[in-house]
Amino acid sequence: METKIILCDLDGTLLRSDKTISDYTAFVLEKCRQKGILIGFSTSRGRANIVPFEEKIKPDILICNGGASFVYKDKNVNSWTFSLDETRRILSRAYECCGEDAEITLDTLDKIFWNRREDKSTDYAWWSDYDDFKDFKIPAMKICVKTADRKIADKIASVVPDCDVLPFSDIPWFKFSCAAATKENAIKFMSEYLDVSCENIIAFGDDHNDIGMLRMCGRGIAMGNAIEEVKLAADETTLSNDEDGVAVVLESTVC
Repeated sequence: METKIILCDLDGTLLRSDKTISDYTAFVLEKCRQKGILIGFSTSRGRANIVPFEEKIKPDILICNGGASFVYKDKNVNSWTFSLDETRRILSRAYECCGEDAEITLDTLDKIFWNRREDKSTDYAWWSDYDDFKDFKIPAMKICVKTADRKIADKIASVVPDCDVLPFSDIPWFKFSCAAATKENAIKFMSEYLDVSCENIIAFGDDHNDIGMLRMCGRGIAMGNAIEEVKLAADETTLSNDEDGVAVVLESTVC
């Protein structure tokens, strides 16, 4: 298989536990780029929340917000977004289900909003804009609500049709997005747009929303720290994110 595109999830995959990308991994990805291979991020993070990593890797492709947007060479090519009415209904139901102290983040095309005003995590969106989401005026690409209860998450999702809801394996939050806004749909669109077969794509991931991506790409690789469902869906498993699992595979088999 000739590799034409490399797609990497960020958290738990390309990023180490301290939310950095090792110099070794950056070096190997650059070696792959020098061979004419396109480098891409495929992540649940929004565009505004991956800027520090773009500066180090300079990816050609960005699949952001879990597939809600596809960016190529810094141009937003395609996106899937809730309507403003759907956005407001999800926010209202989140407060109804989780109470007035519900914690919510929301991604638009170029910003991330958070209803926590203080003590924001130093490794996740400390630069986010504050909003209490009581009268939000921008359609959302992705909404995340802090809860570990699947029944609550499903109740929130039920207020709009075709809403995809997925948990995060490492934090007690659920993600809500348009059903069409998946990594695999974004990859399908990307494949057609760039005229590159999915068979010529290598993908790396570790969490629930990486499963479809790993299955559809020619070579789907789970991280050593991936959840078991991801490992079962993958063609192979590499070392963990803290052991430069992405770089180890690429240096030994691609570049």
